[in-house]
Amino acid sequence: MKDILKNINKAFDNRIRLGIMSALMVNEFLDFNSLKEILGVTDGNLASHIKALEKVEYLIIEKQFIGKKPNTRYSISKLGTLEFKKHITALEKLINKN
Repeated sequence: MKDILKNINKAFDNRIRLGIMSALMVNEFLDFNSLKEILGVTDGNLASHIKALEKVEYLIIEKQFIGKKPNTRYSISKLGTLEFKKHITALEKLINKN
């Protein structure tokens, strides 16, 4: 049991961070408004959770302009993909442990 729990990542213990990572695992990238709509959260709430994932280097953030309008899009880093897969595998093992 201890081995399983060591792969549970505290960076994903919040439902919004879990949602961000899940959405980005199945999309090459998403912009801020798309993530906000998918997760049903406020700008400030999403921004704070993105910052937490950026701090541990699990996200790649690209800022660009579309016409004259700023656009920020997000994708998962290699480290983020690795850590998220370890987290999901640990949860599956924990659930399936009888």
